[in-house]
Amino acid sequence: MVFLEPEQYQQRCAQLFNSYQKDISTLLPFAKIEHIGSSAIPNAISKGDLDIYIEVMSEQFEFAIERLKTLNFIEKPNTLRTHELCMLESLSDDDVALQIVVSGSIFTFFLAFKNKLIDSPTLVNEYNQLKLQCSHLDPDQYRAIKADFINRVLNHL
Repeated sequence: MVFLEPEQYQQRCAQLFNSYQKDISTLLPFAKIEHIGSSAIPNAISKGDLDIYIEVMSEQFEFAIERLKTLNFIEKPNTLRTHELCMLESLSDDDVALQIVVSGSIFTFFLAFKNKLIDSPTLVNEYNQLKLQCSHLDPDQYRAIKADFINRVLNHL
């Protein structure tokens, strides 16, 4: 796994987010749309991908997923899919993922984690070091170690 320095990817991700945000808010004017993931956290290293958080009420969830697929997205295989969380990935060559989340569900942790790191340069540094130490691991091993870090951060809210 190769990680990029913030100056190598964050500006591109911010521009891409702004573009997608316009399209998503046109399709889903009722949705809360936020830039999440490492590209939304100052000084965080990343694989260079963009994650977009889309929060809707439970009765809008399946409708929102179907509407978002019209932006050239498909359900991401081999990821958690529940009645409160669905991850979509772009079929375009832009490395974008959408996290569709039901309001009030446990999956709102995406925002809590982002905000916790934005507020703590120390945690960002720890997160960066963890990523660098995992660069030789396969994606599943990396995700497990990253999940442990996220849980530790969130349990100290």
